Amino acid sequence: MNHTQPAPRDAAAAIDVSVLIPVYNEVDNVEPLHAELDTVLRKSPWRYELIFVDDGSTDGTPEKLAAIERRDSEHARLVLLRRNYGQTAALSAALDQARGAILIPIDGDLQNDPADIPRLIAELDRGHDVVSGWRKHRHDAFVTRKIPSWIANRLIARLSGVPLHDFGCTLKAYRRRVLEGVRLYGEMHRFIPIFAQWQGARVAELVVNHRPRTAGRTKYGLGRTFNVVLDLILIRFLHHYAQRPLHFFGRFGLWSFALGFLSFVAMLYFKYVFPWPALFWSPKLDPKSFVETPLPSLTVMFFLAGGMSILMGIQAEVVMRTYYESQAKTTYLVGEVRGGADSQAAAAGSDAR
Repeated sequence: MNHTQPAPRDAAAAIDVSVLIPVYNEVDNVEPLHAELDTVLRKSPWRYELIFVDDGSTDGTPEKLAAIERRDSEHARLVLLRRNYGQTAALSAALDQARGAILIPIDGDLQNDPADIPRLIAELDRGHDVVSGWRKHRHDAFVTRKIPSWIANRLIARLSGVPLHDFGCTLKAYRRRVLEGVRLYGEMHRFIPIFAQWQGARVAELVVNHRPRTAGRTKYGLGRTFNVVLDLILIRFLHHYAQRPLHFFGRFGLWSFALGFLSFVAMLYFKYVFPWPALFWSPKLDPKSFVETPLPSLTVMFFLAGGMSILMGIQAEVVMRTYYESQAKTTYLVGEVRGGADSQAAAAGSDAR
């Protein structure tokens, strides 16, 4: 069975729920996880699929997943990545294969509870586009996991303006249109609710069960907190300036020019009007000398930084215009078009971005 190409989108109507499960070295957890998912979803009214993505495991996990796929070929699908790319890449691979109208990522370590899936979907049915899980009572190490997570979540909520408590919880529920065309990089899978709300989606949060790890080892550490912060800076920049990068670089450049001009004026002042700084730093040196103060260097530095920033802004403008125009992408998203026979087609076309 060939799983290397994204699933055809016209197959989405046949599936109600796609559960996306990236795994890495979880040989002792995938069988119990599949059993729990099967128990929860088989008694539900939804047509569902379980997409397991093995992220280059080396402990026998691929063999376990292959056995699950053979045994439950009606629901289970398997994607094997050639090496370990990271959770975000594995989740992106699962998204490419998903056919469901509702997409639910879940961790493969059994710490997320599959019994919460019906509750997440019920919350979607109340009019939301994204429902994010909140591990209010976490069973993780306090110093290495809980404290960094608390700090990162508060910082992300403050900078993004999206008031969620737990951005790192993998267990979430998305309507398909929210993730249509989304490409994930770095640690950005945790920021999907931010992207969604910035684009007008209705985002809710639901307390979910969090269980202690009973097998395998955690793949998370303190280093990922710094990666998350850096990715947050990137997405905030993309949100505000992706369509007008010259505004960001240009402002920095103009401020640099202004500081360079002030430094130049100060340099002339201290040479011809009040040479006290040169005497203060070195009384034996000529007070009329430019080079005995940092002002000439600062002037050159500020003017060079200003010029480089504006040139970078112009280059970024060219790149972004090429990005939008070469792929016929719009700079807007339409939620709905009413009136006229072609209104639905127009609305669907505008979501191609």
